[in-house]
Amino acid sequence: MIQRQETPEALYIHIPFCTNKCHYCDFNSYILKGQPVMDYLDALEREMEQTVRLLPPGQIQTIFVGGGTPTVLLPDQMESFLKRVHTYFPDKSAQLEFTMEANPGTTDLEKLQAMKEGGVNRISFGVQSFDNALLEGIGRIHNTDDVYRSIENARQVGFSNMSIDLMFGLPNQTMAAMKDSIDKALELELPHYSIYGLKVEENTLFHNLYQKNLLPLPDEDDELDMFLLIMKRLQAAGYGQYEISNFAKPGAESRHNSMYWLNRSYYGLGAGAHGYMHGKRHVNIKGVQAYIDATYKGRPLLEENEISEQEAIEDFMMVGLRLLQGVKRTDFKRQFGLELDTIFSGQLTKLLGQKLLEATDEGYRLTEQGILLGNDVFGEFISITAE
Repeated sequence: MIQRQETPEALYIHIPFCTNKCHYCDFNSYILKGQPVMDYLDALEREMEQTVRLLPPGQIQTIFVGGGTPTVLLPDQMESFLKRVHTYFPDKSAQLEFTMEANPGTTDLEKLQAMKEGGVNRISFGVQSFDNALLEGIGRIHNTDDVYRSIENARQVGFSNMSIDLMFGLPNQTMAAMKDSIDKALELELPHYSIYGLKVEENTLFHNLYQKNLLPLPDEDDELDMFLLIMKRLQAAGYGQYEISNFAKPGAESRHNSMYWLNRSYYGLGAGAHGYMHGKRHVNIKGVQAYIDATYKGRPLLEENEISEQEAIEDFMMVGLRLLQGVKRTDFKRQFGLELDTIFSGQLTKLLGQKLLEATDEGYRLTEQGILLGNDVFGEFISITAE
């Protein structure tokens, strides 16, 4: 199993601070006010040092800084943070993709300049909607003016590789509002768009409202129509749907997220971060102060589990089929030394018969219907014993 031998070429770093907590968010994030930000960055450095001592990096291909909202860091904090990243994970690849998540309204010119000078070359903006009433209703603190200002600032500093997130299935969202958001998003002529349906997660304000029947969600048919509209509009505008939720101009696909979808190893650093190194998946301690304290004693692990070959095989199918190119026999053989068609003969025959999968020259991929019923497809590959 290749994951037990390969050195990760991808790095994820978690900055858990936010200006506020959105109503739908169950990510490991905390309101910025009063937080020990510099102590956290010092703790991150200790985890970096411990991690590279355990598993020295080779040639890192992708870095992704997520949150939380990494761009709540002040310019001097941003500069300090990025210097530390390059100290322990030096930029050896001329093709390094270095992405940072950002919220509109948290990226002034000075901060963007610090990001640019610190090696960030891709920004993913959490826009979610171009309807100010919807933004307020989901707990976002930015408005559409902030979106335009942030993207203009980024372009002024020299960023061209940018993406925005849009959401559908929001409370009180209509087809007309969805169409308007797509229109305005496409007018920006960005190279990449990510589209996510709202999921009502536990331990969120929306979950509490949903339990009380106070969350006015669109019905399932309207939500499906929104997704179909998004796919149609983006494809017509020249964006390839390379993953269920992601669309890009040729060459602008997210290389970092593709590492996950290809079931590759990656470093995961920061409070609550997940990582996958030498065949073991780990989750870090989540609380900010608890994480800081733990780094004085060693790696700040909440739990670490060795992934069996069976689990890795299932993961390969479930994440790999999210890619519209599908899964490849050669990739499966390279990772596991096994034949894809032999291991999953019954499941593949069933899904082909249901027209949820189709065969390609190299393997298998979702059909148009399969894209809409992805979870049903992925579920077929759980708890299959490798032969």
